[in-house]
Amino acid sequence: MIGAIITSMRPRQWTKNFFVFAGLLFTLDQRHSIADFARVAAAFALFCVLSGSVYLLNDILDAERDRKHPLKSSRPVAAGKLSSGSAWVASLILLAGGLAGSFLLNTAFGIAAAGYVALQIAYCFALKHVVILDVMVVATGFVLRAIAGAAVIEVVISPWLLMCTILLALFLGLAKRRAELVRLESNAGSHRVSLERYTVPFLDQLMAITTASTVISYALYTFFSKTGETHPYMMATLPFVIYGIFRYLLLIHENAGADSPEMLVVTDKPLLLDILLWALACALIVKLG
Repeated sequence: MIGAIITSMRPRQWTKNFFVFAGLLFTLDQRHSIADFARVAAAFALFCVLSGSVYLLNDILDAERDRKHPLKSSRPVAAGKLSSGSAWVASLILLAGGLAGSFLLNTAFGIAAAGYVALQIAYCFALKHVVILDVMVVATGFVLRAIAGAAVIEVVISPWLLMCTILLALFLGLAKRRAELVRLESNAGSHRVSLERYTVPFLDQLMAITTASTVISYALYTFFSKTGETHPYMMATLPFVIYGIFRYLLLIHENAGADSPEMLVVTDKPLLLDILLWALACALIVKLG
């Protein structure tokens, strides 16, 4: 049963929680102690616990729909490997432990983490069925991760960076919806109510808007934000962002796993290398000035 619970917590999706490191990455020019690095690592672990508790809840609520999905039917609750009762107990224990640990780590971090959990629970019960709003809620979850990561080490995260985060998250969310629509075809509505209102041309149009907005926002961030003014070489990281987004668009149109962006990021070697090089370049530019 422990194995089924861990599987239901979806460890492969914990890559999303790396957004908590954004605040640390872009303030490496400040004096950070070893304790700061440890706090951010703890924040990452706590978000893995909290997001895992939400995934368990989501699997309980979506069990019937998941059984009709070609991939999600293998999830432990949908497949009958984990009972709904056991999943409820595990979800509540993880939720209580994760929130308690969050407030013990840092009060501001705890508030951000609680806000994330509240938003995700609302998403599981209702908001995921509301067209457009479903993607916006998912994007907001990424922003809350970034805010929480900055709060735990008590640094101010740039509004520019938050804007880039939410636009990038919107892009990924829209790509995921498009991939689901293409994969499920006429059965899309029976799996996710909001998919009944989406069409591929509509999603392509929204993705074109968010693609352009993300690139422009990041470019402006590297030029005009406080970080950009302090570290003018930040503009040199723009090609990595452009390549990464264009590469992801290519994979989307090849239907190469865009419905699981967390896996696509780590399985597509050119995309993974691009992300690692971007992070390394940012770290060196900020740290070395």
